[in-house]
Amino acid sequence: MKDKRLPVTSIMNGAIQEVTDTLFSYTNQVVNVCLYISAEQEWVLIDAGMPHSADAIRKAAKKQIGSDHPPQAIILTHGHFDHVGAVEELAQYWNVPVYAHEKELPYLTGERNYPEPDASVEGGWVAKMSKMFPNEGIDISKQIKQLPEDGSIPHMQGWKWFHTPGHTPGHISLYDDTNQVLIAGDAFVTVKQDSLFKVTMQTQEVHGPPRYLTTDWNAARQSVEKLRDLHPDIAITGHGVPMGGDDLKTGLNQLVTRFDQVAIPDYGEYV
Repeated sequence: MKDKRLPVTSIMNGAIQEVTDTLFSYTNQVVNVCLYISAEQEWVLIDAGMPHSADAIRKAAKKQIGSDHPPQAIILTHGHFDHVGAVEELAQYWNVPVYAHEKELPYLTGERNYPEPDASVEGGWVAKMSKMFPNEGIDISKQIKQLPEDGSIPHMQGWKWFHTPGHTPGHISLYDDTNQVLIAGDAFVTVKQDSLFKVTMQTQEVHGPPRYLTTDWNAARQSVEKLRDLHPDIAITGHGVPMGGDDLKTGLNQLVTRFDQVAIPDYGEYV
């Protein structure tokens, strides 16, 4: 994975968007990472972007926080290459713990690799390009910790994590019930992730998880239903621009109602 440089990007690359007064979304090429910043200017990084993005993430954090002091922790929604690309370097540089779901740990301790991306799946050019994407697990055994079983998230007061498998076995989403803000990871996304044009232009629309890396569609359906039932007012997803209000509610309702027709591909290795 360390040697992989993937030439994919979008018009949002490098953008930092304020979602709430404590939550910011930073787009690293085609994937979003989040910065949770408390009133005391302590902060948490959620996900760690594409390979070779450590410097870019540090610069974005310093720009937003106003200093280069380290976060209190890194939280991972899951361990796919585009969400952990810089986590090894960042965790060592900052000397901070990394938290993930118990079922994701084998992919973060060097024990297992993810299933290979399915380039044969129904979809556009990104799906066909997915055979280039790395599927190897990583080994951050010295930094990785299991998320608390009570659903709390270290250093993110008021937030809870929810197990939302399907895209990966230990995928999680994060929710702030007070402000109805959701960090969904790749449980669903707000761009058609298998379309190269829509990814590049960041065309906003609610879609199921990226098809070429989703291996359990029954679990993925149940996870989307779980997130819809939280009634989020704002969502940051792993891919696509943040979405809120009626657009989000309508999009999620339609995704749940027509999941089999619009999310699950007609053909592919994992269907």
